Amino acid sequence: MDYLIRWSAEAIEDLESIAEYIARDSEFYARSVVSKVLAVSRKIPEQPMIGRIVPEIGEKEIRERFVYSYRLIYRIQNSTITIVAIIHGKRLLEDVSERFE
Repeated sequence: MDYLIRWSAEAIEDLESIAEYIARDSEFYARSVVSKVLAVSRKIPEQPMIGRIVPEIGEKEIRERFVYSYRLIYRIQNSTITIVAIIHGKRLLEDVSERFE
């Protein structure tokens, strides 16, 4: 099945915030993290079910892939994969739980 990948506005904001935060110390590492997140997101449509089911939610269509210490969380719906959030692994998922409603 061919999947269309899209990013929610909140996920784009998450990635921008991560890049800005890392860039305070290193522009190089900020670019590196963003590049890796984008590369991983592009690979999701090839095998969307390879991502782990998000344990706090427990729904098979909401999954995550890890990129360094960040959780790239996405939802599979029909032929669309939506990147919903990118959060630090130590951040509580409850902070973004309203994005899944």
